[in-house]
Amino acid sequence: MTKKPSTTAEPTTTVSAAPAGFSQAPVNVALSVAQKIDLFRTMVRIRRFEERSLRAYQGKKIGGFLHLYIGQEAVAVGCCSLMGKDDHVITAYRDHGHAIAVGMDLKPLMAELYGKATGCSKGKGGSMHYFAPDKNYWGGHGIVGGQIPLGTGLAYALKYQGKKGAAMAFMGDGAVNQGAVHEAYNLAALWNLPVVFVIENNGYSMGTSQARSSAGELAKRAEGYDMPWGQCNGADVYEVRATMDKFLTLAREQSRPSTVEIDTYRYRGHSVADPDNTYRTKAEIEEYRRTKDPIQLFQNTLLSEGVLTEATATKIDEEARAESENAAAFAEASPYPTAGDIQTDVYWEADHPAERKSQGRLFFD
Repeated sequence: MTKKPSTTAEPTTTVSAAPAGFSQAPVNVALSVAQKIDLFRTMVRIRRFEERSLRAYQGKKIGGFLHLYIGQEAVAVGCCSLMGKDDHVITAYRDHGHAIAVGMDLKPLMAELYGKATGCSKGKGGSMHYFAPDKNYWGGHGIVGGQIPLGTGLAYALKYQGKKGAAMAFMGDGAVNQGAVHEAYNLAALWNLPVVFVIENNGYSMGTSQARSSAGELAKRAEGYDMPWGQCNGADVYEVRATMDKFLTLAREQSRPSTVEIDTYRYRGHSVADPDNTYRTKAEIEEYRRTKDPIQLFQNTLLSEGVLTEATATKIDEEARAESENAAAFAEASPYPTAGDIQTDVYWEADHPAERKSQGRLFFD
């Protein structure tokens, strides 16, 4: 096989094109050339943003946690590319990929990592708390599984308002064992809520393999709540789109909840502060990178389709690197929040004193 130049900085890659079957799914056949290239561009932008943020963390520009999405790009891009005007997304702390996939600007995203006032959460949330209500993106949550009841609430609101939309509630494989997740499953099934519970199964939750931590097939647990469920390969953006389209349609048209398990892989540790290979071998990571990298897989697919050229792929990669560098420069030049900002954006009434109705103190010095 002739090797293709890689946009993923792994020159020894042997990733081949994805099987043709899912490219023929109606939702993928309907894609224009420009839309296919945009899917690829978004995946590359996520990768380059994550790599640049890693450099910033290593340079001590970012404090706290930094949960990178490198290796999982096809999941967020495939799912979020299907969103309509009344669809919503909520996710856990590995939230950068979803934020970029829904269309958030890289500058305030990077500034948020730096803890700057120009960040998307005004520098108060950091890596785990991206939000964009104007894009129906509700974060970014640090409590494992805590976002799933909230995603169920989004679906309840859609049904209550009579809108034909769906909520996608993302979680990792470790969150599936949390009680709050099962409570959410139960209510979603009881009330027939338009939610798709998306399990991004990268195999290791924090640092323990699924085989050692979770019994059975994760998505199949939905059967206990009479919910439909499915599984797919998270390295193939076409397969992700084809699979998710069915369940999103079920949610929108029939107000039925479902669970989809998407098999994926992260190249870095649970957080950047964690070692990459204390609970898995370096050879395992490199084998996945060499044979299943989602960006390289999709690049080769588009090349074989005649949609993409090597020159265009290189240009997209260069632009993504430059955009990420500009975002870092923006973050570097931005101001930090002031000491007075510590009591803003906490209570609505504190920020709108003229409309306050409660009594008593909101803050204690």
